[in-house]
Amino acid sequence: MLLQRFFASALLIVCAGLAAMAWPYQAAFSYEPVGPRAFPLLMLALMGVGLIYMIFRPSPVVHSEDDPQLDRQTLTKIGLCVVLLLVFAGTFEPLGFILSSILVGIPMARLYGGRWLPSIVIISLMSVGLYLLFDKAMDVPLPLGLLDVLEN
Repeated sequence: MLLQRFFASALLIVCAGLAAMAWPYQAAFSYEPVGPRAFPLLMLALMGVGLIYMIFRPSPVVHSEDDPQLDRQTLTKIGLCVVLLLVFAGTFEPLGFILSSILVGIPMARLYGGRWLPSIVIISLMSVGLYLLFDKAMDVPLPLGLLDVLEN
């Protein structure tokens, strides 16, 4: 219980530091009515509320038999997910949203038991669909990267 409270306290300090760093941010342009700093501040505030609850809750978190064990296989999957998300962040600008989503989405689907053909088809359709939703319908510009030649 003490270790859980210590971890929550340390993470709350990190959240406060990140909020202090995000508070003065002002973008030169904004395509959102509330500006680009609202989302990170909202997420940090929600995380902070959850961490305060974790610090002051009366009983420790008790794991049941239904919870997945943190064995080697689970930790390996978590590590691979983190690596894939870092690859996505690194390839987002140069390859563009669609290609980087496909590049990361297919291994992610395979990691959690997806078969090859459905993974390729669904991830490809979702990548194109999400690009169209954000870029065309919601007017949130996403990079096309290597597919920039397709833009009219």
